[in-house]
Amino acid sequence: MQGTAGKIIRKMVAAAVFLLLLAAATTEAQVYKWVDENGIVTFSNIAPPKDQEFQVLRFPCYAADPKCRSISWEKVPLNTQAFRTEIRSASQFNAVDESLIRAIIHAESAYQPDAQSPKGAQGLMQLMPSTQVELNVSNPFDPGDNIRGGAHYLSRLLDEFGGNLDLATAAYNAGPNAVTKYGGIPPYDETREYVRRVKILYRRYQQAL
Repeated sequence: MQGTAGKIIRKMVAAAVFLLLLAAATTEAQVYKWVDENGIVTFSNIAPPKDQEFQVLRFPCYAADPKCRSISWEKVPLNTQAFRTEIRSASQFNAVDESLIRAIIHAESAYQPDAQSPKGAQGLMQLMPSTQVELNVSNPFDPGDNIRGGAHYLSRLLDEFGGNLDLATAAYNAGPNAVTKYGGIPPYDETREYVRRVKILYRRYQQAL
């Protein structure tokens, strides 16, 4: 009986810990789950020892997601290693700062190649189907293809708006026609928040890289 009761208690504790981490997961973007040598299920936002088998439970927080308003983008962990070859290649070919490409990827998809938005945007840089056709992106879920297309599109927007980062990122979110129509950042809550977050991430990636 005691053994059974102990297992039940351990499961209840694990569940409680998981719920607490889930509430905070939008800041960390992922939670690690593993079973230790005693059979206890553990959830943590810190990676387990390297010799421990584990699962990664992802809870992405995209930059334009209104549910993420309470996150401190000054402290959210950066990712300077993922897709290094693809990002550097796209950066050099399109003459776009690698830090800016990473900021957009972080904001758009939290580095998840299979990300899909309710509006239909797909992949790391969240390209819409019509934009994919325009940029000759055949597979939006292929990191190299998506980053190549997204970086090219970002380069075009920077050229169109005279290198103005705010206007280019606003256009990336709301479309260039909206920026032209309003003569600046459109008065959309999502777009204004998006521009703010990308600027923070861009500065931090510049410092980190």
